[in-house]
Amino acid sequence: MADHLRAELVVDALEMALTRRQPDPGLVHHSDQGSQYTAVLFTARCAQAGIDVSTGSKGDCFDNAVSESFHATLKKELIYRHSWPTRAAARTAVFEYIEGWYNPRRRHSTLGYLSPADYEQAHERAAPTLAAAV
Repeated sequence: MADHLRAELVVDALEMALTRRQPDPGLVHHSDQGSQYTAVLFTARCAQAGIDVSTGSKGDCFDNAVSESFHATLKKELIYRHSWPTRAAARTAVFEYIEGWYNPRRRHSTLGYLSPADYEQAHERAAPTLAAAV
């Protein structure tokens, strides 16, 4: 969370994700055409990490419906219900919502009523079986 939309913001987020998740090759990063995502700094870092960059059509919120839905949920369930005295307090609240509630416990109809964490674990358990079938 920052008070700017410079490429450094998304590169820092990408670095954190790469460190925490250590994704397999073939990862695709999809975003809108925001300047921070089309910046040379970000696209070069993605290329260096072996990440393919995908951007949606200009002005088309349906290209990334899952992300748009997440942001709507975050706003309805957290942002519009509270106010914070500082940016740091808001950052902490958003982090706690995502890491403490949304990912580990909030169920989603599009995920078979599993939380994102439970869905990912089920996918990882099924991956060896799916790979053997190919």
